[in-house]
Amino acid sequence: MGFDIQKMLKQAQKMQEQMNSVQAELEKMEVTGSAGGGAVTVICNGKHEFRKVTIAPEAAGDAGLLEDLVLQALKDASKKVSDMAEEKFSSVTKGISLPGLNLPGF
Repeated sequence: MGFDIQKMLKQAQKMQEQMNSVQAELEKMEVTGSAGGGAVTVICNGKHEFRKVTIAPEAAGDAGLLEDLVLQALKDASKKVSDMAEEKFSSVTKGISLPGLNLPGF
């Protein structure tokens, strides 16, 4: 039984199409990151673009605390996007790595 390069190329092409589909789906999704029990929330899309920041009035009094809360909320949202992307992409690749296949990375 020989090595079937055509079959491998078809599988790689199918995987690339699935990856592109997942990436397009992720770009449409939004996640919410929060800190301080919801005192600061941020909305981020699947491309790691932050869309909105909301700050509760009671959090606005201490600038240092507010800076920390905003940073924590940004990190929370970014981690959620990365986790979501990893989960969706791993369902396509199932741990397979093909050299030279242009897989989107987050």
